[in-house]
Amino acid sequence: MIEDDFYATVKFKSGEEIFAKVAATEEEDRTMLLVSNPITVQEIKSRSGSIGYKLEPWLKTTTDDMFVIKLEDVLTMSESSDIEMIMMYQDYIRQAHKGDADNQSNISRSMGYLGNVNDTKELLEKIFNKSQEEL
Repeated sequence: MIEDDFYATVKFKSGEEIFAKVAATEEEDRTMLLVSNPITVQEIKSRSGSIGYKLEPWLKTTTDDMFVIKLEDVLTMSESSDIEMIMMYQDYIRQAHKGDADNQSNISRSMGYLGNVNDTKELLEKIFNKSQEEL
């Protein structure tokens, strides 16, 4: 029997921490967790002090989106009602399912100066030489 799914943070005995949609199920007198699209969340602080989050897939070398976890491997689990975290998770999953081709942006001149290695090397050498003359 599978219980209703919910959003949760799961901390494993190994120290890993994931955020996912979770459902509990009983199989052969053992409780298992079904986790859907698990992600890792890393807090990122900018130099200005603002805080953001980096979301990544839990397992990077698979295209599976559903995993079975033994409850014995779980240290603790906390159901999440944090709307901001749930919205970030849902947006990340939506973007991930669009496909990698859609997520890649093309390089354009509006992103900044585009040059070749030789021109850039020559420019940097001129700047370096000028700075050495001023010393």
